[in-house]
Amino acid sequence: MGSLSAHSASQRIAVPPPQIEATASGWYLTSGPELPLVSLNEDTSCDCLVIGAGWMGLHAARRFAELQPDARVILVDAGRIGNNAAGRCMGFAIDLAHNPRKRDFLEDVQGNRDELRTNLEGNAYLRSAVEDHGVECDWDPQGKYHSAATEHGVRDLLSFSEALDRMGQTYRWVERDEIQLITGSRHYIRALHHPGTILIHPAKYLKNAAQALPANVTVYENTPITAARYGTPTQVFEARGGQIKANKVIVCASAHLTKFGFFPDTAIPVYTFASMTRQLTPGELAQVGDRPAYGLIPADSFGTTVRRTSDNRLFLRNVYSYANNFTATHQDVIRARKQQQIAFDRRWPELSAMGFEASWGGLLTLAQNGGMVFGQLAENVFGSAFCNGTGVSRGTAFGKAIAELAAGRSSPVIDILKRRAAPVRTYPRLITSLGVRFVTGWRFKQAGKEV
Repeated sequence: MGSLSAHSASQRIAVPPPQIEATASGWYLTSGPELPLVSLNEDTSCDCLVIGAGWMGLHAARRFAELQPDARVILVDAGRIGNNAAGRCMGFAIDLAHNPRKRDFLEDVQGNRDELRTNLEGNAYLRSAVEDHGVECDWDPQGKYHSAATEHGVRDLLSFSEALDRMGQTYRWVERDEIQLITGSRHYIRALHHPGTILIHPAKYLKNAAQALPANVTVYENTPITAARYGTPTQVFEARGGQIKANKVIVCASAHLTKFGFFPDTAIPVYTFASMTRQLTPGELAQVGDRPAYGLIPADSFGTTVRRTSDNRLFLRNVYSYANNFTATHQDVIRARKQQQIAFDRRWPELSAMGFEASWGGLLTLAQNGGMVFGQLAENVFGSAFCNGTGVSRGTAFGKAIAELAAGRSSPVIDILKRRAAPVRTYPRLITSLGVRFVTGWRFKQAGKEV
Protein backbone atom coordinates (compact mmCIF):
# COMPACT_ATOMS: atom_id res chain seq x y z
CA MET A 1 0.00 0.00 0.00
CA GLY A 2 1.16 3.53 -0.68
CA SER A 3 4.24 2.52 -2.68
CA LEU A 4 6.39 5.17 -4.28
CA SER A 5 6.66 5.15 -8.04
CA ALA A 6 9.95 4.02 -9.60
CA HIS A 7 10.62 7.62 -10.57
CA SER A 8 9.99 9.10 -7.15
CA ALA A 9 11.92 6.34 -5.40
CA SER A 10 15.16 7.74 -6.79
CA GLN A 11 14.37 11.34 -5.89
CA ARG A 12 15.32 13.32 -2.84
CA ILE A 13 12.14 14.15 -0.92
CA ALA A 14 12.33 17.23 1.26
CA VAL A 15 10.60 16.66 4.60
CA PRO A 16 9.41 19.79 6.42
CA PRO A 17 10.21 19.35 10.13
CA PRO A 18 7.38 19.51 12.68
CA GLN A 19 6.81 22.90 14.22
CA ILE A 20 7.70 23.45 17.87
CA GLU A 21 4.73 23.16 20.23
CA ALA A 22 3.44 26.41 21.68
CA THR A 23 3.61 25.16 25.28
CA ALA A 24 5.06 22.22 27.18
CA SER A 25 2.74 19.44 28.24
CA GLY A 26 1.78 19.28 31.91
CA TRP A 27 2.56 15.58 31.82
CA TYR A 28 6.09 16.34 30.66
CA LEU A 29 6.54 18.98 33.35
CA THR A 30 5.62 16.44 36.04
CA SER A 31 7.50 13.44 34.59
CA GLY A 32 10.75 13.82 36.50
CA PRO A 33 14.27 14.57 35.26
CA GLU A 34 14.73 14.98 31.54
CA LEU A 35 16.49 12.31 29.56
CA PRO A 36 20.13 13.09 28.79
CA LEU A 37 19.76 14.89 25.47
CA VAL A 38 21.61 13.18 22.63
CA SER A 39 21.09 14.55 19.13
CA LEU A 40 22.61 13.24 15.93
CA ASN A 41 25.89 15.06 15.25
CA GLU A 42 27.58 12.91 12.60
CA ASP A 43 26.87 10.64 9.65
CA THR A 44 25.93 7.12 10.70
CA SER A 45 24.32 3.90 9.50
CA CYS A 46 22.08 1.20 10.88
CA ASP A 47 20.18 -1.95 10.03
CA CYS A 48 16.82 -0.36 10.91
CA LEU A 49 15.86 3.28 11.37
CA VAL A 50 12.62 4.07 13.23
CA ILE A 51 11.28 7.58 12.72
CA GLY A 52 9.11 8.95 15.53
CA ALA A 53 9.30 7.98 19.22
CA GLY A 54 5.63 8.02 20.15
CA TRP A 55 3.51 4.98 21.03
CA MET A 56 4.11 3.37 17.64
CA GLY A 57 7.73 4.25 17.05
CA LEU A 58 9.08 3.55 20.51
CA HIS A 59 7.49 0.11 20.59
CA ALA A 60 8.50 -0.61 17.01
CA ALA A 61 12.12 0.07 17.95
CA ARG A 62 11.86 -2.09 21.04
CA ARG A 63 10.26 -5.01 19.21
CA PHE A 64 12.59 -4.97 16.20
CA ALA A 65 15.59 -4.90 18.53
CA GLU A 66 14.18 -7.81 20.54
CA LEU A 67 13.63 -9.90 17.42
CA GLN A 68 17.00 -9.07 15.89
CA PRO A 69 19.41 -8.54 18.80
CA ASP A 70 22.43 -8.33 16.50
CA ALA A 71 20.88 -5.55 14.42
CA ARG A 72 21.76 -1.91 15.00
CA VAL A 73 18.55 0.06 15.48
CA ILE A 74 18.32 3.86 15.54
CA LEU A 75 15.25 5.64 16.90
CA VAL A 76 14.91 9.36 16.14
CA ASP A 77 12.40 11.91 17.34
CA ALA A 78 12.04 15.48 16.13
CA GLY A 79 11.60 16.77 19.70
CA ARG A 80 11.86 15.46 23.24
CA ILE A 81 10.43 12.04 24.00
CA GLY A 82 7.44 12.45 26.29
CA ASN A 83 6.71 15.99 25.12
CA ASN A 84 5.62 14.80 21.68
CA ALA A 85 2.03 14.07 20.63
CA ALA A 86 2.07 10.71 22.42
CA GLY A 87 3.00 12.31 25.74
CA ARG A 88 0.20 14.88 25.47
CA CYS A 89 -2.75 12.48 25.68
CA MET A 90 -4.77 11.78 28.83
CA GLY A 91 -3.05 8.48 29.63
CA PHE A 92 -5.92 6.01 29.17
CA ALA A 93 -4.67 2.63 27.90
CA ILE A 94 -8.08 1.41 26.73
CA ASP A 95 -8.84 -2.21 25.89
CA LEU A 96 -12.04 -1.36 24.01
CA ALA A 97 -12.62 2.01 22.38
CA HIS A 98 -14.88 4.06 24.60
CA ASN A 99 -17.53 4.95 22.02
CA PRO A 100 -19.03 1.58 21.04
CA ARG A 101 -22.53 3.08 20.91
CA LYS A 102 -21.68 4.19 17.36
CA ARG A 103 -23.52 2.22 14.71
CA ASP A 104 -20.42 0.55 13.31
CA PHE A 105 -19.53 -0.78 16.76
CA LEU A 106 -23.05 -2.10 17.32
CA GLU A 107 -23.25 -3.93 14.02
CA ASP A 108 -19.66 -5.00 13.37
CA VAL A 109 -19.17 -7.89 15.78
CA GLN A 110 -15.94 -9.03 14.12
CA GLY A 111 -14.64 -5.46 14.15
CA ASN A 112 -15.26 -5.30 17.89
CA ARG A 113 -13.37 -8.53 18.42
CA ASP A 114 -10.48 -7.35 16.28
CA GLU A 115 -10.37 -4.04 18.15
CA LEU A 116 -10.33 -5.78 21.51
CA ARG A 117 -7.66 -8.27 20.48
CA THR A 118 -5.43 -5.54 19.10
CA ASN A 119 -5.75 -3.30 22.14
CA LEU A 120 -5.18 -6.18 24.55
CA GLU A 121 -1.98 -6.95 22.64
CA GLY A 122 -0.92 -3.34 23.13
CA ASN A 123 -1.75 -3.35 26.82
CA ALA A 124 0.13 -6.61 27.35
CA TYR A 125 3.21 -5.10 25.71
CA LEU A 126 2.92 -2.02 27.90
CA ARG A 127 2.58 -4.25 30.95
CA SER A 128 5.69 -6.21 30.00
CA ALA A 129 7.67 -2.96 29.98
CA VAL A 130 6.46 -2.18 33.48
CA GLU A 131 6.81 -5.67 34.96
CA ASP A 132 9.83 -7.02 33.08
CA HIS A 133 11.86 -3.84 32.52
CA GLY A 134 10.89 -1.69 35.51
CA VAL A 135 9.33 1.15 33.52
CA GLU A 136 7.77 3.49 36.08
CA CYS A 137 4.58 5.22 34.88
CA ASP A 138 2.08 5.32 37.80
CA TRP A 139 0.49 2.14 36.41
CA ASP A 140 -3.10 1.86 37.66
CA PRO A 141 -5.40 -0.85 36.19
CA GLN A 142 -8.57 0.44 37.84
CA GLY A 143 -10.65 0.90 34.68
CA LYS A 144 -12.48 4.07 33.69
CA TYR A 145 -15.72 5.83 34.62
CA HIS A 146 -18.06 7.03 31.88
CA SER A 147 -19.69 9.98 33.59
CA ALA A 148 -22.89 11.88 32.84
CA ALA A 149 -23.83 15.35 34.06
CA THR A 150 -27.17 15.68 32.22
CA GLU A 151 -30.16 13.56 31.30
CA HIS A 152 -29.02 13.41 27.67
CA GLY A 153 -25.66 12.20 28.98
CA VAL A 154 -27.45 9.43 30.89
CA ARG A 155 -29.21 8.44 27.67
CA ASP A 156 -25.79 8.21 26.02
CA LEU A 157 -24.66 5.92 28.81
CA LEU A 158 -27.73 3.71 28.33
CA SER A 159 -26.89 3.35 24.63
CA PHE A 160 -23.32 2.61 25.63
CA SER A 161 -24.45 -0.10 28.04
CA GLU A 162 -26.58 -1.74 25.33
CA ALA A 163 -23.53 -1.90 23.06
CA LEU A 164 -21.45 -3.40 25.87
CA ASP A 165 -24.18 -6.00 26.47
CA ARG A 166 -24.01 -7.04 22.83
CA MET A 167 -20.28 -7.44 23.12
CA GLY A 168 -20.51 -9.49 26.32
CA GLN A 169 -18.58 -6.87 28.29
CA THR A 170 -18.82 -6.55 32.06
CA TYR A 171 -19.56 -3.19 33.67
CA ARG A 172 -21.49 -1.74 36.56
CA TRP A 173 -23.67 1.30 37.08
CA VAL A 174 -22.51 3.97 39.50
CA GLU A 175 -25.35 6.04 40.89
CA ARG A 176 -25.34 9.71 41.87
CA ASP A 177 -24.21 9.35 45.48
CA GLU A 178 -21.30 7.08 44.61
CA ILE A 179 -19.95 9.08 41.66
CA GLN A 180 -20.18 12.25 43.72
CA LEU A 181 -18.33 10.52 46.56
CA ILE A 182 -15.64 9.32 44.16
CA THR A 183 -15.12 12.74 42.56
CA GLY A 184 -16.19 15.15 45.29
CA SER A 185 -18.22 16.92 42.60
CA ARG A 186 -21.98 17.48 42.56
CA HIS A 187 -21.75 17.93 38.80
CA TYR A 188 -22.21 14.24 37.95
CA ILE A 189 -25.54 12.47 38.23
CA ARG A 190 -24.71 8.95 37.02
CA ALA A 191 -21.79 6.93 35.69
CA LEU A 192 -20.84 3.56 34.31
CA HIS A 193 -17.63 1.82 35.35
CA HIS A 194 -15.94 -0.26 32.66
CA PRO A 195 -12.91 -2.33 33.75
CA GLY A 196 -9.97 -3.12 31.50
CA THR A 197 -8.53 0.35 31.05
CA ILE A 198 -5.16 1.14 32.63
CA LEU A 199 -4.38 4.68 33.78
CA ILE A 200 -0.78 5.76 33.23
CA HIS A 201 1.37 8.86 33.25
CA PRO A 202 2.08 8.99 29.50
CA ALA A 203 5.19 11.19 29.49
CA LYS A 204 6.73 9.27 32.37
CA TYR A 205 6.12 5.99 30.57
CA LEU A 206 7.62 7.17 27.28
CA LYS A 207 10.74 8.63 28.89
CA ASN A 208 11.38 5.62 31.09
CA ALA A 209 10.60 3.14 28.32
CA ALA A 210 13.10 4.92 26.08
CA GLN A 211 15.77 4.41 28.75
CA ALA A 212 14.82 0.73 29.03
CA LEU A 213 15.15 -0.06 25.31
CA PRO A 214 17.41 -2.97 24.34
CA ALA A 215 21.12 -2.22 24.20
CA ASN A 216 21.17 -2.40 20.40
CA VAL A 217 18.92 0.68 20.11
CA THR A 218 20.44 4.16 19.85
CA VAL A 219 18.10 7.07 20.54
CA TYR A 220 18.47 10.57 19.11
CA GLU A 221 16.15 13.37 20.24
CA ASN A 222 15.76 16.83 18.71
CA THR A 223 16.70 15.16 15.43
CA PRO A 224 14.07 15.94 12.80
CA ILE A 225 14.45 14.23 9.44
CA THR A 226 14.74 16.88 6.72
CA ALA A 227 15.00 14.76 3.57
CA ALA A 228 14.59 11.16 2.42
CA ARG A 229 15.93 9.17 -0.51
CA TYR A 230 14.48 5.68 -0.85
CA GLY A 231 16.28 2.93 -2.73
CA THR A 232 18.25 -0.29 -2.50
CA PRO A 233 20.27 -1.55 -0.80
CA THR A 234 20.05 1.42 1.56
CA GLN A 235 17.70 4.28 2.35
CA VAL A 236 19.35 7.64 3.00
CA PHE A 237 17.90 10.20 5.41
CA GLU A 238 19.18 13.66 6.07
CA ALA A 239 18.74 15.04 9.55
CA ARG A 240 19.94 18.00 11.52
CA GLY A 241 23.46 17.03 12.46
CA GLY A 242 24.13 14.30 9.95
CA GLN A 243 23.00 11.67 7.50
CA ILE A 244 21.60 8.23 8.34
CA LYS A 245 21.89 5.27 6.00
CA ALA A 246 19.52 2.43 6.81
CA ASN A 247 18.85 -0.99 5.33
CA LYS A 248 15.25 -0.78 6.57
CA VAL A 249 13.12 2.08 7.81
CA ILE A 250 9.92 2.13 9.85
CA VAL A 251 8.07 5.44 9.65
CA CYS A 252 5.87 6.06 12.69
CA ALA A 253 5.46 9.82 12.39
CA SER A 254 1.68 10.13 12.78
CA ALA A 255 0.26 12.77 10.40
CA HIS A 256 3.81 13.68 9.39
CA LEU A 257 4.15 10.32 7.61
CA THR A 258 2.34 12.01 4.74
CA LYS A 259 5.35 14.33 4.35
CA PHE A 260 7.63 11.36 3.64
CA GLY A 261 6.14 10.66 0.20
CA PHE A 262 3.33 8.33 1.23
CA PHE A 263 -0.44 8.86 1.34
CA PRO A 264 -0.31 12.60 0.59
CA ASP A 265 -3.33 14.70 1.55
CA THR A 266 -4.95 11.95 3.62
CA ALA A 267 -4.35 13.19 7.18
CA ILE A 268 -6.97 15.22 9.02
CA PRO A 269 -4.91 16.81 11.80
CA VAL A 270 -6.95 17.69 14.86
CA TYR A 271 -5.70 19.16 18.12
CA THR A 272 -7.13 18.39 21.52
CA PHE A 273 -6.31 20.55 24.53
CA ALA A 274 -5.81 20.00 28.23
CA SER A 275 -4.95 21.88 31.41
CA MET A 276 -3.39 20.83 34.70
CA THR A 277 -3.70 22.28 38.19
CA ARG A 278 -0.89 22.67 40.68
CA GLN A 279 -0.66 19.98 43.35
CA LEU A 280 -3.64 20.19 45.68
CA THR A 281 -3.24 20.75 49.40
CA PRO A 282 -4.57 18.16 51.90
CA GLY A 283 -7.60 20.38 52.52
CA GLU A 284 -8.28 20.73 48.80
CA LEU A 285 -7.89 16.99 48.23
CA ALA A 286 -10.80 16.37 50.58
CA GLN A 287 -13.01 18.21 48.07
CA VAL A 288 -12.12 16.11 45.01
CA GLY A 289 -13.31 12.72 46.20
CA ASP A 290 -12.27 9.74 48.26
CA ARG A 291 -10.09 8.08 45.60
CA PRO A 292 -6.36 8.87 45.29
CA ALA A 293 -6.68 8.69 41.48
CA TYR A 294 -9.37 8.18 38.84
CA GLY A 295 -10.16 8.74 35.20
CA LEU A 296 -13.49 10.01 33.87
CA ILE A 297 -14.60 9.71 30.24
CA PRO A 298 -17.50 12.04 29.32
CA ALA A 299 -20.80 10.45 28.30
CA ASP A 300 -20.77 12.76 25.29
CA SER A 301 -17.51 12.37 23.37
CA PHE A 302 -17.22 16.17 23.10
CA GLY A 303 -17.54 16.62 26.84
CA THR A 304 -14.71 16.99 29.35
CA THR A 305 -12.30 14.19 30.21
CA VAL A 306 -10.92 14.34 33.77
CA ARG A 307 -7.98 12.72 35.52
CA ARG A 308 -7.11 12.94 39.18
CA THR A 309 -3.50 11.84 39.32
CA SER A 310 -1.44 10.07 41.92
CA ASP A 311 0.61 13.23 42.50
CA ASN A 312 -2.56 15.09 43.57
CA ARG A 313 -3.43 17.16 40.51
CA LEU A 314 -6.49 17.54 38.34
CA PHE A 315 -6.22 17.30 34.55
CA LEU A 316 -9.11 18.43 32.34
CA ARG A 317 -9.33 17.98 28.58
CA ASN A 318 -11.86 19.31 26.08
CA VAL A 319 -11.99 21.35 22.84
CA TYR A 320 -11.07 19.98 19.42
CA SER A 321 -9.84 22.11 16.55
CA TYR A 322 -8.44 21.68 13.06
CA ALA A 323 -4.65 21.94 13.15
CA ASN A 324 -3.32 24.09 10.33
CA ASN A 325 0.14 22.84 9.36
CA PHE A 326 -0.25 20.07 11.97
CA THR A 327 0.23 22.45 14.88
CA ALA A 328 -1.60 24.74 17.30
CA THR A 329 -0.78 28.33 18.20
CA HIS A 330 -0.35 29.80 21.65
CA GLN A 331 -3.66 31.61 21.11
CA ASP A 332 -5.37 28.28 20.40
CA VAL A 333 -4.10 27.00 23.75
CA ILE A 334 -5.35 30.14 25.56
CA ARG A 335 -8.82 29.83 24.00
CA ALA A 336 -9.04 26.18 25.04
CA ARG A 337 -7.82 27.01 28.55
CA LYS A 338 -10.84 29.33 28.97
CA GLN A 339 -13.18 26.45 28.17
CA GLN A 340 -11.34 24.21 30.62
CA GLN A 341 -11.75 26.87 33.28
CA ILE A 342 -15.51 26.77 32.68
CA ALA A 343 -15.43 23.00 33.08
CA PHE A 344 -13.42 23.40 36.30
CA ASP A 345 -15.94 25.94 37.62
CA ARG A 346 -18.81 23.53 36.96
CA ARG A 347 -17.20 20.58 38.70
CA TRP A 348 -15.38 22.11 41.67
CA PRO A 349 -16.56 25.72 42.11
CA GLU A 350 -14.98 25.91 45.55
CA LEU A 351 -11.52 25.17 44.09
CA SER A 352 -11.57 26.57 40.59
CA ALA A 353 -10.18 29.98 41.49
CA MET A 354 -6.73 28.36 41.67
CA GLY A 355 -6.77 28.09 37.87
CA PHE A 356 -4.21 26.00 36.01
CA GLU A 357 -0.48 25.59 36.21
CA ALA A 358 -0.08 24.44 32.60
CA SER A 359 -2.13 24.18 29.41
CA TRP A 360 -1.21 22.49 26.14
CA GLY A 361 -2.43 20.90 22.93
CA GLY A 362 -1.72 17.55 21.32
CA LEU A 363 -2.08 16.26 17.77
CA LEU A 364 -4.66 13.60 16.93
CA THR A 365 -4.56 12.23 13.38
CA LEU A 366 -7.80 11.16 11.71
CA ALA A 367 -8.64 9.84 8.26
CA GLN A 368 -11.82 10.79 6.42
CA ASN A 369 -12.82 7.13 6.13
CA GLY A 370 -11.40 6.07 9.49
CA GLY A 371 -8.59 4.25 7.67
CA MET A 372 -5.04 3.74 8.81
CA VAL A 373 -1.57 3.30 7.37
CA PHE A 374 -0.07 -0.11 8.07
CA GLY A 375 2.30 -2.27 6.09
CA GLN A 376 5.11 -2.18 3.60
CA LEU A 377 5.17 1.16 1.79
CA ALA A 378 8.09 0.49 -0.56
CA GLU A 379 11.01 -1.93 -0.70
CA ASN A 380 12.41 -2.16 2.84
CA VAL A 381 10.17 0.74 3.90
CA PHE A 382 7.42 0.12 6.43
CA GLY A 383 4.99 2.46 8.11
CA SER A 384 2.20 2.76 10.63
CA ALA A 385 0.11 5.84 11.30
CA PHE A 386 -3.38 7.23 11.99
CA CYS A 387 -4.71 5.84 15.27
CA ASN A 388 -8.02 7.72 14.86
CA GLY A 389 -8.07 8.06 18.65
CA THR A 390 -7.36 5.67 21.57
CA GLY A 391 -3.69 5.96 20.75
CA VAL A 392 -1.98 4.45 23.82
CA SER A 393 -3.16 0.85 23.39
CA ARG A 394 -3.65 0.98 19.63
CA GLY A 395 -0.40 2.78 18.99
CA THR A 396 1.58 0.32 21.10
CA ALA A 397 0.02 -2.65 19.30
CA PHE A 398 0.50 -1.04 15.88
CA GLY A 399 4.17 -0.31 16.60
CA LYS A 400 4.86 -3.83 17.85
CA ALA A 401 3.10 -5.33 14.82
CA ILE A 402 4.85 -3.17 12.20
CA ALA A 403 8.23 -4.15 13.65
CA GLU A 404 7.29 -7.81 13.48
CA LEU A 405 6.23 -7.37 9.86
CA ALA A 406 9.51 -5.60 9.05
CA ALA A 407 11.39 -8.49 10.69
CA GLY A 408 9.59 -11.03 8.51
CA ARG A 409 7.22 -12.29 11.21
CA SER A 410 3.49 -12.90 11.14
CA SER A 411 0.83 -12.62 13.84
CA PRO A 412 -2.95 -12.42 14.27
CA VAL A 413 -2.70 -8.67 14.91
CA ILE A 414 -0.72 -8.16 11.69
CA ASP A 415 -3.49 -10.00 9.85
CA ILE A 416 -6.10 -7.78 11.49
CA LEU A 417 -4.29 -4.58 10.62
CA LYS A 418 -3.66 -5.64 7.04
CA ARG A 419 -7.43 -5.89 6.62
CA ARG A 420 -7.97 -2.30 7.72
CA ALA A 421 -8.87 0.23 5.04
CA ALA A 422 -6.13 2.59 3.94
CA PRO A 423 -6.77 6.32 4.44
CA VAL A 424 -8.39 8.10 1.51
CA ARG A 425 -7.61 11.60 0.30
CA THR A 426 -9.41 14.34 2.15
CA TYR A 427 -11.37 17.12 0.57
CA PRO A 428 -9.30 20.24 -0.21
CA ARG A 429 -7.78 21.74 2.94
CA LEU A 430 -10.12 24.74 3.06
CA ILE A 431 -13.20 22.53 2.85
CA THR A 432 -11.80 20.04 5.38
CA SER A 433 -10.79 22.73 7.87
CA LEU A 434 -14.19 24.45 7.61
CA GLY A 435 -15.95 21.10 7.98
CA VAL A 436 -13.94 20.13 11.04
CA ARG A 437 -14.51 23.52 12.65
CA PHE A 438 -18.24 23.38 11.98
CA VAL A 439 -18.69 19.82 13.23
CA THR A 440 -16.51 20.23 16.33
CA GLY A 441 -18.13 23.55 17.20
CA TRP A 442 -21.63 22.13 16.78
CA ARG A 443 -20.83 18.97 18.75
CA PHE A 444 -19.15 21.00 21.50
CA LYS A 445 -22.25 23.19 21.83
CA GLN A 446 -24.54 20.17 21.71
CA ALA A 447 -22.62 18.55 24.58
CA GLY A 448 -23.77 21.39 26.84
CA LYS A 449 -23.00 20.79 30.51
CA GLU A 450 -21.18 17.58 29.68
CA VAL A 451 -18.30 19.96 28.82
